[in-house]
Amino acid sequence: MNRESDLDLTPRGASALMDVLIRAGLILALALLCYRVFAPFLTLLAWSLILAVTLYPMHQALARRIGGRQGLAATLVALAGVVLIVLPTALLMSSFGDSVRGLVASVQDNSLQVPPPRESVAQWPVVGERAYALWSQAYEDMPALVESMQPKIGELAKTALGVVAGIGGALLMFLAAIVVAGIVMAFGQAGTRGVDAIFVRIAGPARGSQLAALSTATIRAVAQGVIGVAFIQALLVGLCLLVAGVPWAGVLSAIVLVLGVAQVPAIIVTLPAIAWLWTASDHGTGAATAYSVLLFVAGMADNVLKPLMLGRGVDAPMPVILIGALGGLATAGILGMFVGATLLALGYQIFMGWVDAGPAVPVQPVAQDGPSAAGR
Repeated sequence: MNRESDLDLTPRGASALMDVLIRAGLILALALLCYRVFAPFLTLLAWSLILAVTLYPMHQALARRIGGRQGLAATLVALAGVVLIVLPTALLMSSFGDSVRGLVASVQDNSLQVPPPRESVAQWPVVGERAYALWSQAYEDMPALVESMQPKIGELAKTALGVVAGIGGALLMFLAAIVVAGIVMAFGQAGTRGVDAIFVRIAGPARGSQLAALSTATIRAVAQGVIGVAFIQALLVGLCLLVAGVPWAGVLSAIVLVLGVAQVPAIIVTLPAIAWLWTASDHGTGAATAYSVLLFVAGMADNVLKPLMLGRGVDAPMPVILIGALGGLATAGILGMFVGATLLALGYQIFMGWVDAGPAVPVQPVAQDGPSAAGR
């Protein structure tokens, strides 16, 4: 009897398994096709979501002041982002391009003049003698130096043009991301409910809303603790460079901004500026000392600002956020900082929730040694 029923159920089970496999294959094929269509816009939409999540508190505060008009508030925030970020960056890159173009023109018509090197340059450790010799050759016979370094200069020019073109493309992408972020913020309340529903569907009602809030807080913490700190430090260093009269202050402050985002110490820029103050500037000893102290403090400001701003409002330790941001940066660039920090924070919370949900380990009494234990 049981054998006959098993024989009857076997074809049904095989048919049901085949239906499940066919449906799973169709769903997988649909997902792959959707990804292929969606892939060209993935980076743009990821940046748009990051900007929308970061700027949404500002958007809501502005919307409350203008009578709850979400669309107008999103438009104003997007315009402010364009004015405060995109336009200054475009002007800085234009100035940088003009400087490079002028340098190339002066080299081509042999009108480039450099001041003679000081004798103290030869006393610099490791590179002093070589730097002094190269500087002296540039002062005495610039055309011969340019001709001898022609292959390297050509490669350097191609690299510089590639960097400028990459920055221009990134600037256009960022401009589009700000526009899309404004659209996302205009429908932010519906989007928040949708994201919460997705997390609840994946992680359940008990943990879904908590993980959604953690993801939002992590993105904002990385934006404040990495990009915000880099921007503040670049502003401080730029002001110090302008006050001290260091040439190319705008370009150097932009380099500090890029280094800060890449988590490279700004002291790489401030130390050569301090060396210039003592070797090539016209400042006295007192002024050079004061400017050197200001530049050194500004170059080390991230060591104070980063622990204060990175991890604020996040239910995860600051080292977890920092390691996730650095690992994401090494893996996928600036966008990877946000993705890496968010994934590591989510993984940490899920793991700690799994640990806390385990059975409590009974505490074993510790055997006492000494006269009292021996007496018993």
